[in-house]
Amino acid sequence: MSTTESHAALAAMLAGVANGEIVDLTVTLAEHLPAAWPAHMPFQRKVYSWFETRHGAPQDTQGWRGPYHTGWVTLDEHCGTHVDAPSHFIPPPDSGLPNASPLGAIGGADLDLRDLVGPAAVIDVTDMFEQAGPGESPLVGPERIEAWEAEHGRLQPHDIVLFATGWDRHYVPMAEGGAAYAVDPVVHRSAPGWTTPGVPALQLLRDRGVKTIGLDGASVGACQDLLTPHVFGLGHGMIYIELLTNLGKLPPRGAFFACLPLKIAGASACPARAMAIVPGT
Repeated sequence: MSTTESHAALAAMLAGVANGEIVDLTVTLAEHLPAAWPAHMPFQRKVYSWFETRHGAPQDTQGWRGPYHTGWVTLDEHCGTHVDAPSHFIPPPDSGLPNASPLGAIGGADLDLRDLVGPAAVIDVTDMFEQAGPGESPLVGPERIEAWEAEHGRLQPHDIVLFATGWDRHYVPMAEGGAAYAVDPVVHRSAPGWTTPGVPALQLLRDRGVKTIGLDGASVGACQDLLTPHVFGLGHGMIYIELLTNLGKLPPRGAFFACLPLKIAGASACPARAMAIVPGT
């Protein structure tokens, strides 16, 4: 799809907003939710100033700074819905490290927003849910993508390909089973992991000219191999959007997708707000 066609598609989508729906595709960040990768810094939010001073558990609140409410957060780059930059797995070109390339100099602040908006192509693979052993992810193959194309049309270069896996059903409070989201499959190796495209599927998407993909699981990397899919895709200039939600509310074709990451210099990834516009009929 050309830039002109992309703008025309956006105009058509916006025209349908009045009778359509805006779908929030972003997970909520909270300390009791599985927002952060298990081995990374956990998400935290603490109150810095409150409307008045109050004493008691779990923490005192301070009102002497002024009658207003604000807090500070601990936010890992890969916390919640986020966009991976190439520098997440690709070292810079002058590093002398394996897989180094000029793409390794592209950090979160360098991402081109044109790659993060466009027509959504939603591939439903919810039937593959937990079709793997403990500590393993089911892998989407190229034949599954080709079957989707046979029904919904060939993928185009500007399509944002979203894999609706159903894994966001595990994005619940940790005390209510949230460990199934990432801790159990990655750390304990006691349960299956999220469905994700295998490298042959990623190659097919590259052959179609697709640059940006997303999914409602914890990573494009599989539980049994987190490295290879990241090096393959990010090393070829692809962009990965992880920890999406509500993809099941989107049609296979017809929605317009947008994801706006924080602009963090040098970041390996940036937390983002993602949404889709589903026009009315």
